[in-house]
Amino acid sequence: MNSGIIAAGLIVTGAALLIGMERLCPYEPKQRLFRPGLFTDLLGYALAQSYVLSLVIGAIIYGVQSHAAFIPRGFVSSWPMWLQLLFFFVVHDFYIYCFHRLQHKSDILWRLHEAHHSVKDVDWLSGARSHSLEILINQTIEFAPMVLLGAAPEVIAAKGVLDAVWGMYIHANINVRSGKLQYVLNGPEMHRWHHARDVAAPGKNFGTKLAIWDWIFGTAYLPAHQPEAYGLPDADYPKEGWTAYFRQHLHSFRRG
Repeated sequence: MNSGIIAAGLIVTGAALLIGMERLCPYEPKQRLFRPGLFTDLLGYALAQSYVLSLVIGAIIYGVQSHAAFIPRGFVSSWPMWLQLLFFFVVHDFYIYCFHRLQHKSDILWRLHEAHHSVKDVDWLSGARSHSLEILINQTIEFAPMVLLGAAPEVIAAKGVLDAVWGMYIHANINVRSGKLQYVLNGPEMHRWHHARDVAAPGKNFGTKLAIWDWIFGTAYLPAHQPEAYGLPDADYPKEGWTAYFRQHLHSFRRG
């Protein structure tokens, strides 16, 4: 069976399991499944945007591959597939941690990142809300080295599944406590604080899959109480609706 079909099936299965867990053991019991912005995130960001960007990123990688003779192609081809996956998993996750911190410090990069923080009900799908230019940067940097250095197609597909399912997991509205494992692997108990409006939380918990970066570099934040609210305090941010996807993109290029 085609690896792309298998990957899509695993992502849909992961989403279904997380939705079920949100209903069974919610972190925020009053949060609705069909919350405001759900269809913006599903149709605009998760489906349409992801499809278009996959074509654009593929074209960029093909262009680089055709003209960059200096790249050590096949560098990882002889490695076992598990080692290829582990290598790209750790290296890319560290890059994302660093870039994520920079997004919160840079006014220009924040404009691309604020869409991700605009969801007021953090759940399994809210992580899909990311500006197209932010995704274009991050996923090109993620997948170009994998293709150019000769990673196996199965490794690239597996990395895509990990990204999607783990992204849904850390945003999921589930009441999970992972104990000491949270010092290494990231989960919703820490990442929900990254989206919180609470005064003590901004600029914390930048890790995506590995929480260890936050603990090493002093950006970890995990209090015992729950956040009071999520999302942006900006009252001028585009409201939800059928045109929200486009208005949220245009908002990034506002004056001032």
